[in-house]
Amino acid sequence: MVHEASLQDRDGAKLVLEHLRKGFCRLKLIWADGGYAGKLVQWTRKHLRRTLEIVKRNDDVKGFAVLPKRWIVERTFGWLGRYRRLAKDYEQRTDNSEAMILIAMINLMSKRLAR
Repeated sequence: MVHEASLQDRDGAKLVLEHLRKGFCRLKLIWADGGYAGKLVQWTRKHLRRTLEIVKRNDDVKGFAVLPKRWIVERTFGWLGRYRRLAKDYEQRTDNSEAMILIAMINLMSKRLAR
């Protein structure tokens, strides 16, 4: 789900989580980074009856460190960045942007299944 950049991340997360609830009824555990900590964790538990687990960075580590589960998201962003249309913000409408992401992921999965 793509939303406008002027929407605060935690508010956008509520929209995404509501959208997930309708399409993914078996989903029980959701991982998020520290930017989503706070009231969103309780909101998810109360309104969606799901667990939002925050993957925290270790304060003792200096520099780059691979965080559990976080690399999955970063890897996916890397795959999407290979598509020229997604490498820059060309789209002016969020529905067009979302469609281009879906096309890129369908292309990626089709290539993997065709092997």
